[in-house]
Amino acid sequence: MESNQKRVIALGFFDGLHLGHQALLRRAAERGAERALAPALLTFDRSPREFVTGTPVPLLTTVQERRRTAAALFPGLEVITLPFDRTMMTMPWEDFVVMLSETYQADWLVAGHDFRFGHKNAGNADLLREKAAELGLDCDVIPAVRLEGVTVSSTHIRALLEQGEAEAARRFLGRPFAISGPVRHGKRLGSSRLGAPTVNLVPDPRQLTPAFGVYVARVTVDGVSFPAVTNVGVRPTVDTDGGVTVESHLLTPAGDLYGAVCRVEFLKMLRPERRFESLEALGAQIAADAAAARAYFRPDGTAGA
Repeated sequence: MESNQKRVIALGFFDGLHLGHQALLRRAAERGAERALAPALLTFDRSPREFVTGTPVPLLTTVQERRRTAAALFPGLEVITLPFDRTMMTMPWEDFVVMLSETYQADWLVAGHDFRFGHKNAGNADLLREKAAELGLDCDVIPAVRLEGVTVSSTHIRALLEQGEAEAARRFLGRPFAISGPVRHGKRLGSSRLGAPTVNLVPDPRQLTPAFGVYVARVTVDGVSFPAVTNVGVRPTVDTDGGVTVESHLLTPAGDLYGAVCRVEFLKMLRPERRFESLEALGAQIAADAAAARAYFRPDGTAGA
């Protein structure tokens, strides 16, 4: 974008880029087309709530995932990522709006009905609209998006995933929940003793992992997708260190993927994680899980539900 081009900026943290967020971005794109403004999303490099309270907030999407998803959903959308530090935390809400106008050439702002900003969250959607008018900016405030009688929110989606409700989370996100990371070497028990070679993912520690259990999943590497069955948990039958792992057994051959970056989409939970009395019993259950996952997919490898 040219440095002097005016922007329409959608405001928020946008964790998950769920259906509610997408309503904001859709409006920004519409306003941009109407007024020849460059559409942009403004977010932060970390959770403001986590920075202020010191309590970790597991993310639905990392910064990189937000960029990737925004580009896929809204081609041409600029993603502005600001550091959320003490300067940002203590900035008066009025100064934040002035910054948008003067530093980021905002001509139109788009925010959700519950948007809070500025020092001690003193700014809200009504004050944003008033200050924008004072500065000669237009401002749209988008009402809550509701689905199945519930307001779409990152908090609700996190709760669904923590309960293993991958299918419900998918409806609120508008796409499957996913985790991305490099493939690492595991203990090779899958290949050597269980007859089910696995892809071991190293998840970002800041990102939420869904409830421990076994899921129907789709694994994508270098643009190629594979149907899979994925275990999230601590592998109580074979491990004692308690570390959380994300292991995917691909249902079609893929070759050596070690070191590659893969993306795991969680489609449906099959069962909670459990400890088995023997590796033989675990191997039999893995075979049953793989059969259930294959039944979920159509013959061409696409999801059937």
